[in-house]
Parts: sequence; structure tokens; C-alpha cells
Amino acid sequence: MNLAVFDFDGTLTTKDSLFEFLKFYFSSFKVYAGLILLSPVLIGYVLKLVPNWRAKEILLTFFFKSTPIETFQATCDKFSRQGIPAILREEAIDKLRHHQQQGDRTIIISASPENWLRSWCDLQGVELVATRLQTTEGRITGKIAGKNCYGAEKVRRLKELLEPKEYRDIYAYGDSSGDKELLRLATRPFYRRF
Repeated sequence: MNLAVFDFDGTLTTKDSLFEFLKFYFSSFKVYAGLILLSPVLIGYVLKLVPNWRAKEILLTFFFKSTPIETFQATCDKFSRQGIPAILREEAIDKLRHHQQQGDRTIIISASPENWLRSWCDLQGVELVATRLQTTEGRITGKIAGKNCYGAEKVRRLKELLEPKEYRDIYAYGDSSGDKELLRLATRPFYRRF
């Protein structure tokens, strides 16, 4: 059996799902106002002065701290059904379907929170490995539980789930520097192509 592993944002989608989720959850005014207030952090992230995980925690804390997990998850499930289909990359989904038809084990591995990816993955019959959000007393803290599923953490989490040597070929699809380690693990890496 072969293994096919897909990054989500920018690989299976044409847009970043975190930003699209924010627009789905809040009014555009609140999203843009929040991004303006957070611009020093976002600029720091672009300049590589603020690590990926820290920028994400600051953003999630700003928008979602103390939100009841039930409320958050209900909107995540709705976004899975209504928001995600609108940002999917057709050729990437065709490749995902191809692997499924070949009987390959298919996994999506993403730095995005699993909350809004899980329902969509379940509907597609695809396994999911993604960033987990911390909750306390039924409310989101804005912090990441464990590590952000990015870079080397993608490979570590994948190896927690399976033994790569058990697969004849490992296909990996990615589009950013956060996928480099995953692409190196693959016997058949695909960077920004299908």
C-alpha cells in the first residue's frame, strides 16, 4: 500500500483557511480591525522575528479567548460544510480522489486547527493530523495544545500515527517552507505541483 499525505492550506486550498474562517466567524470589520491591531505581530512573523506558533497563538487569543468550545465547534462544523468547499483547489482534490481510488492511505496534515478541518475530512473519508487548541473549563484559551503542527512537527506527528517503512511509496504534497521536512520524508515529493 502507498501513503499520500497532503498539506491543507495553499496545497488543497487556494486561500488560507484561518483567514477565511475568521471572516466566516466575524464581521469583516472586526477581522480587519483585529488584523490592524495585530499588525506588529504579523509583520514580525513575515520578517521571521516572531515564530509561526507564537503568531498563531496571539491571533487565536485575540479573536477567540474565552469562547465556549461548543459555540466555536458549531461554527467550525458549519465552515467545514459551507466555507471550505469554496476555497478548494480543483486539481489538488482530483489528486486526492485519485489516491483514494488507488486504495492509498490518505492523510491531511495541517498547521491549521483540527476544529474546522475534522468535519470536512470525515466527509471525504480522509484521516487528519492537525494543530490542537487548548481549552480550559470548556472555553478556548487561544493557546496551542502541544506543538503547532508545522515543519518538523508534521513528520513527528505522522510518525506517531504510522510507520513510514510500511509503505511502498510515500507521496507528499506541500506548498511552503512548513512542508519541507514532510517532503523530505516522501519517496515521491510534490512541491506546488500535482
